[in-house]
Amino acid sequence: MAGSGKKEIGTSSSSGRPLLRSCLDAACGCQIDSSEYLEYDYSYQITRQGGKPQPLPRIRTLGERYIDTHNDDPWSFSFGTGEEKGIWMNSGDQAGSIMATLVWLLMTYSAVTVTLLTVTEGIHPNLGMVYTLLCGMSLACHAKTSLTDPGSVPRAAVPQEEQRRESPSHSMCGQCQTFKPPMSHHCRICNRCVSRMDHHCPWMNNCVGAANLKHFILFLIYTWTCAAYSLVLFGWNYFFCADEDCTFHVVVIHLVRAMTFLCIGAFLFTSSMLMNVTYGLMTGIGTIDRLKKKATNTMSQSDEEPIALKDVFGIAGYHTWPFPIDPVFEDYDRVMGYSTPQRLLREQQFMEQAAGSNGQGLGGGGASSKWSESHPV
Repeated sequence: MAGSGKKEIGTSSSSGRPLLRSCLDAACGCQIDSSEYLEYDYSYQITRQGGKPQPLPRIRTLGERYIDTHNDDPWSFSFGTGEEKGIWMNSGDQAGSIMATLVWLLMTYSAVTVTLLTVTEGIHPNLGMVYTLLCGMSLACHAKTSLTDPGSVPRAAVPQEEQRRESPSHSMCGQCQTFKPPMSHHCRICNRCVSRMDHHCPWMNNCVGAANLKHFILFLIYTWTCAAYSLVLFGWNYFFCADEDCTFHVVVIHLVRAMTFLCIGAFLFTSSMLMNVTYGLMTGIGTIDRLKKKATNTMSQSDEEPIALKDVFGIAGYHTWPFPIDPVFEDYDRVMGYSTPQRLLREQQFMEQAAGSNGQGLGGGGASSKWSESHPV
């Protein structure tokens, strides 16, 4: 979904706990009382309750995580990159659409070629099955990268509390006329400011930013693995196998030759992109920022911190890292570099309740707890 709000998280019928929260408890080893999880009733209407405000949920103790289940995203069935669009898709760049479609055609061609090799008994069926699985994962990551909001900054974005304390003035985007978070850039193709934007990739037909960097990295890894796997498979057949069983069919061999050139090109390209992404994670400097610093000869003056893997792949557990599913961030606002008045208001209500509880002697850890939010799912 487009935007930066939080989607509703389902609850299990037996305990009433959010399903995502249960997964986090299992992955992180958190022990939280399931009978008192934090949640607002967003359908609560004061006028129908005789003017009685909704009671605030209980206060977290130190170490608990707060998952904001409120949904700020639009629910309209519409495609585009605008803030009011329900499904993120860049349809205004014809060249990008052609290049993204070309990726699917080439990957499908390679999968069909390997399938024909298994049908004609040129390779073992298990080897062909492994390649088609890798190819399918690569295409799934490509689709997820293309159709995921890369971290667009909403019009209601405001600086975080830490940013307001550090600096009295903040950058504004001249195109969007909104707050511009650090390390964000305005993409003229998507016509949006993107948080922690690395670059606009025409092969993805989308920007690569804080919200879809995981899917982009997975696409590179799976595509690199497909290319390396194919080259090893073909090389072994050509140089080390002299049996008649290793002879390819006379028709399929032409497809294999063309696929070999494609795999060499894909292997070299994805290798360079993986090194580029790895350098960005280690230095905390994206591709656009790096080019700007090199142009002004200010690379030695960089003070960016490395990007933690949990800010890319999330905290939902290592078992979720290989799959193209949205990451759950420990602190969504910190990763994106901005907050919204709605989220700040909800946090303020919790803070006020925490202060009241501390004054009554009900607990001393509420005000100092770490406020964490989940990524939209």
